[in-house]
Amino acid sequence: MNKISRRVFLGTGAAAAAVASSQLITSCTKTEKQVNLYSSRHYNTDTQLYNDFTKETGIKVNVVEGEADQLLERIKSEGASGPADVFVTVDVARLWRAEEAGIFASVTSSVIEQRIPKYLRHPKGYWFGFAKRSRVIMYNKDRIDPKALSTYEDLADPKWKGKIVVRPATNTYNQSLVASLIAADGEQEAEKWCRGVVANLAQPPQGNDMNRIEAVASGIGDLTLANTYYFIRFAKNEDPAKQEVFKKVGVIFPNQNNRGAHVNISGAGLVKTSSNQESAIKFLEFLTSDTAQVFLTKDNYEYPAVEGLSLDPVLASLGNFKPDLTDIAAYGPNLAKAVEIMARAGWK
Repeated sequence: MNKISRRVFLGTGAAAAAVASSQLITSCTKTEKQVNLYSSRHYNTDTQLYNDFTKETGIKVNVVEGEADQLLERIKSEGASGPADVFVTVDVARLWRAEEAGIFASVTSSVIEQRIPKYLRHPKGYWFGFAKRSRVIMYNKDRIDPKALSTYEDLADPKWKGKIVVRPATNTYNQSLVASLIAADGEQEAEKWCRGVVANLAQPPQGNDMNRIEAVASGIGDLTLANTYYFIRFAKNEDPAKQEVFKKVGVIFPNQNNRGAHVNISGAGLVKTSSNQESAIKFLEFLTSDTAQVFLTKDNYEYPAVEGLSLDPVLASLGNFKPDLTDIAAYGPNLAKAVEIMARAGWK
């Protein structure tokens, strides 16, 4: 019997959510153990992960896939009668929004605490990171000497005027980065940095990480900020033009001589209205296993949250780096201020 039930959530509003919820929970008998995941991850390898969990525990996995914000709204609209057991998403900004919405229950698990580093876990157990990525500086190898800069703060130096390309301020990855700068340098210095970056832009903020990296490779700009896993996708692509982008662009892990490079996470937490809490916690603990960590990072080229595990060879070729060990949960309260600062600085 196939133990995986996957549904793509496309509807909006409480009525659509209620119908879909009914379809979800009727896929199990009343006596069969199950866990209902609301997930914004969309990787084929996850199916094998769910199968392995079911094989190990006998617990059936139902998956509702969708965009993070839509899934969060659905959980809120379904309320206490909703079937959601676990919310899975990416970026601390989205986890913070879910936390602020009050959807998470606190989890105490010695397994999670032993396996996942403290800085990747919420201090009250509301969520934890099961995979991480670093937001780094990427540069055109033909036009930039990587020894000329070593920190995020260096990007605000006027010598880079007309050299930087970035995503819009609406991007949660940049918002989280600015939130981390607030934690590290204070609000005043973070705003000064944002103004410096804006003054150094080669073009208005636009696009996504992939085409910002392409813009650097083509010479539209010489420097950008991007997540590490996007860069690896160019090397893995069968298109020679994409592979050429990988060859033309280099990576700088910033702030290696002080706090370390900014990291963000893919994370998950227990939904407080879960009616399958025991099964849900078992699933969360399973995400920390070596087997799960491999599957969670195999196709998206993130770093495992558990220390000491092997990496994709191309990702490993970027070298080891010192991560910023500031508690990621501390960035959440800075996010609203980060958005305000970016707006005042003219980061569109």
